[in-house]
Amino acid sequence: MSSPTGPASGLPVRMPRPRQPGRHRRPEPLAAPEGAPALVLAVPGTPSRATRGIAEEIVSIARSELPGVDARIGYLDGDDAEFPALQSVLAHAAEERTARYEQARAAGHDVKEPDGPVGVVVPLLAGPDSALLRQVRQAVMESRVAADLTDVLGPHPLLAEALHVRLSEAGLARADRARLFTVATAADGIILASVGGDEAVQAAGITGMLLAARLAVPVMAAALDQEGSIASVADQLRSSGSQQLALAPYLIGPEIDATLIEEAAKEADCAAAEALGAYPAIGKLALAKYTTALGIAPPQPQGAPVR
Repeated sequence: MSSPTGPASGLPVRMPRPRQPGRHRRPEPLAAPEGAPALVLAVPGTPSRATRGIAEEIVSIARSELPGVDARIGYLDGDDAEFPALQSVLAHAAEERTARYEQARAAGHDVKEPDGPVGVVVPLLAGPDSALLRQVRQAVMESRVAADLTDVLGPHPLLAEALHVRLSEAGLARADRARLFTVATAADGIILASVGGDEAVQAAGITGMLLAARLAVPVMAAALDQEGSIASVADQLRSSGSQQLALAPYLIGPEIDATLIEEAAKEADCAAAEALGAYPAIGKLALAKYTTALGIAPPQPQGAPVR
């Protein structure tokens, strides 16, 4: 039996924890607005099971960050069966939105006729590639659906973090500058390999500066799709004093044939890290592009601090 002042037995009462005031208060969880456009990840390159695995993991990260988001995958070179083409994914999203509206009207609900974009298309590209972005725009036009197209994912500090992690996984960089151990195979010069020509090299160079700050070694960007670019940058790094080089692909993975990375590493006579793949930051950056396009941007995704 309890009294107005507390339990008669003397047992403690669990009281609700008060909200923490000030700037350390936890933010309210964000959810996708009802009826929000679909997040459509535009995946370049030849579709494959590996490509689909990367894309599915990235949209899974986006869904976990923003509950309720309608995240879909469209392939630039899709076949509309196992790998749905981007234009068919957009068209299907439009059909579903219209069907939901008509069902609600038939049920007697007073609903507003849907307007605005059906989807927000996020290219799965770390840096600019005019040829692939032209293909994305063409697919959006062919869908005959109103859709917004975001910019590519980089440059961004989280991509520098992802590159650092991939290099450390390959034994080509220390995972933490503050630790007192060394990695015998750690590189003293990094070739940041991109695709998309000069524009992509310039954009990769911005992330490269952030990576150089993390590793305290020189980083230079080069183009995988320009003959002689990788070898030229390797020569520049060696002439400036770097002896042990490493190739860091500034790529998600699906946009190129993986053998290009192997060939580039041989050309530069150095080891190579893996492509960025479905590193968690990729999903967060894709979601940030989506939410920014809708004007509901959550706090910027945070990565691991540089030590």
